[in-house]
Amino acid sequence: MQSTKPYLIRALHEWCIDQGFTPYLSVVVDAMTRAPAEFIKNGEIVFNIGLDATNQLQLGNDEITFQGRFSGKVFPVIVPIARVAAIYARESSEGMAFEVTESVLPTLPADSATTLKTKPPMLSSVEREPAAKENSENPENPENPASTPAAKNMEGGATDTSLTKSLASPNRPALTRIK
Repeated sequence: MQSTKPYLIRALHEWCIDQGFTPYLSVVVDAMTRAPAEFIKNGEIVFNIGLDATNQLQLGNDEITFQGRFSGKVFPVIVPIARVAAIYARESSEGMAFEVTESVLPTLPADSATTLKTKPPMLSSVEREPAAKENSENPENPENPASTPAAKNMEGGATDTSLTKSLASPNRPALTRIK
């Protein structure tokens, strides 16, 4: 069954545009993500995917592609849908957070002469968030980035438990206010 995630991303992007808001896309980077390395912080990057900020934006079922300007230089961006952590409006912080999963390698036809020898290396949670490892002994530590509401939202959870109980399930992401 096809995931609902790409459809929700497209719907929230359209809603942001219709409301005059700037749609932001939060992405957890892995080996399958193509983004300018100098703008990646702690294994994550946030893109402005508004119509004025992108060229050739394609919100597909498997990946999001566009050309964007970074420090005045055009850079082609490829984001696997599985690596999208959230889409939200910059002005109101309204949007949706998603569970981030491993990117899937493209499947090749059985009769293809080309074979993939190994799976590209993925960033582990320790490589993505070294500060979380240092503070993992005390999960309630305010300096622990994994215990902040924003970090919990990026992991697909919501800080409003009533909203989580009513809308969230393993196959249905919670609607959240990204702070």
